[in-house]
Amino acid sequence: MNRAELADFLRRGRARLNPSDVGLAAGARRRTPGLRREEVAALAGMSVDYYTRLEQSRGPRPSRQMLTALARALRLTDDERDHLFHLAGEEPPRRDAPAAHVRPGLLLVLDRLHDTPALVMTDVGEVLAQNAMSRALSGDVLARPPHERNVVRRFFLDRAGRDLFPSEDRAEHARAHVANLRAVAAARPDDPEPAALVAELRASSEEFAALWDRHEVAVRRASVKRFQHPVVGLLELDCELLLTDDHHQHLLIHTARPGTESHERLHLLRVVGLQDLTPGAV
Repeated sequence: MNRAELADFLRRGRARLNPSDVGLAAGARRRTPGLRREEVAALAGMSVDYYTRLEQSRGPRPSRQMLTALARALRLTDDERDHLFHLAGEEPPRRDAPAAHVRPGLLLVLDRLHDTPALVMTDVGEVLAQNAMSRALSGDVLARPPHERNVVRRFFLDRAGRDLFPSEDRAEHARAHVANLRAVAAARPDDPEPAALVAELRASSEEFAALWDRHEVAVRRASVKRFQHPVVGLLELDCELLLTDDHHQHLLIHTARPGTESHERLHLLRVVGLQDLTPGAV
């Protein structure tokens, strides 16, 4: 691990970003360019002290998970992410494998959607990034332990994952999750990730196992979803799905039709749901 080079790379990466680049309000005029250390730490989901020690060449060797979070927080390109891994003494993720690294351009789109819930997730349901409105709608997924960030696993194994939706809609959500996972697993027979998820859910959820045995196949596409929010109530939202070139990552955007009650409630969610999401707490 090259601590000095790693520290320099982190400092320079932080200095070149503006708050607007990562979806934060500029706030008061800044004495130095770039993001503050506490903002990068919050975006990466680590303590400010831990990040500060990395920038001061005295931190411990970051885990691969932490390096991935830093690459996302600093909006690094694939080449820059690989360089970050090398400086930390780690082998970069394989380029031909489904990546957990979200391209900076995709994150920029995500951050620009100030009034619209949006998130990036993999084709097997791993949430990789959320904007503030998505966190207000369905909670901060990235604040959970890594094993709890998969929407399919959470739907079948965690009651809170089902409570996001009205009870009468949950059977259809279950069918859609299983049918999409069936398509992904067939398309990637040599990838252990979807196979492991299927094996885990078949062993842990009778509902999943029964649906899996029906062999229904349906790739996730645009749809209409209803969310049962504890503060603003029922929201009926159009879910648009944009795919990366390899189809391994999805950008999900939730919008409400103007003039509807859901549109008004979505506006209310932006007001009441974001009031505690200050730049230092993103």
